[in-house]
Amino acid sequence: MSQVEQTAVDSAMSKIMDPELGKPITDLKLIDKTVINGGSVELEFHLTAPFCPPVFALKIAADIKAGLLSVPGVTEAKVTLRGHYLAEAVNKQVNKPARPA
Repeated sequence: MSQVEQTAVDSAMSKIMDPELGKPITDLKLIDKTVINGGSVELEFHLTAPFCPPVFALKIAADIKAGLLSVPGVTEAKVTLRGHYLAEAVNKQVNKPARPA
């Protein structure tokens, strides 16, 4: 298995927009940590405010996960929101295993 490139992950993340501000999460410096291990990517992020509306928190987390999974070579993605009052619920929801078709 080949290593996923950090530049490919960065490029995918630059397309994820904060729905309230209309700016990329990369421009807002919301990504705290990215760990790439082969085809597995773990990403930690925060929001612009700890009380950001839950619907936006979940949307950004889901968009990040979808963006990571769209990167060639990524077979697994884990997204972790930090510093939000509903972080635990958002993390549980966004990292739920996909249901079989």
